[in-house]
Amino acid sequence: MQVSRRTGFTDSALVRLLARLTDITHPESRQGFADRLSQWFGWTDAISLSAALDGSPAATPRRARGPADAERPEVDGVRAALAKAIAERGAFASDFASHRRRYLARQQAMETAIGPLRGRLRAKLASASPEMARLAALDVVMEQVLGSQEHRLLATVPGLLEKHFERLRQAAERPADESDGGAAPGAWLDVFCRDMQGVLLAELDIRLQPIEGLLDALRKS
Repeated sequence: MQVSRRTGFTDSALVRLLARLTDITHPESRQGFADRLSQWFGWTDAISLSAALDGSPAATPRRARGPADAERPEVDGVRAALAKAIAERGAFASDFASHRRRYLARQQAMETAIGPLRGRLRAKLASASPEMARLAALDVVMEQVLGSQEHRLLATVPGLLEKHFERLRQAAERPADESDGGAAPGAWLDVFCRDMQGVLLAELDIRLQPIEGLLDALRKS
């Protein structure tokens, strides 16, 4: 309900960062959020979404709750662990293949950690009340539909980073300007690794948005 007030995928730090690194201009869509979202739903998805919105889940026993932010430490722990792995510097390889493998490994680590966390939070939300159970059912549909689209879009990021990698390398191989003495050998690799870390952290924020939404719902349940 509050989606119009939140940062959309095309307005995210990830997209802005990739646009800066690749010099790609992403025109703002004139379509409303609902119109753009509907393009990702097939007719079977629409049926599932309608069932989640209109269904009347059976009453569930209300669980005794602890502090409002009882689940926050687990979420913060997952975020910290993933961010720490992203911050670790790998070998300064001069070929992109090793950087691609590293990026894909970090993406897999995010999926492995965040997916089960989302399921656990959703289960706790579903046990809070019939209304929250309906919201949890809606999140299942959204994960199924949007998850595949998200996976497809995020799979293109390494290819964009490869173009950035090649531009930096080619610039470093050009004859240095005698007036400034040129950059230190290998400095471009350090620049690229920092940029790749920034992109990974921005992707982590994107992947954790549903988790933050579930936490917000739990606090209000």
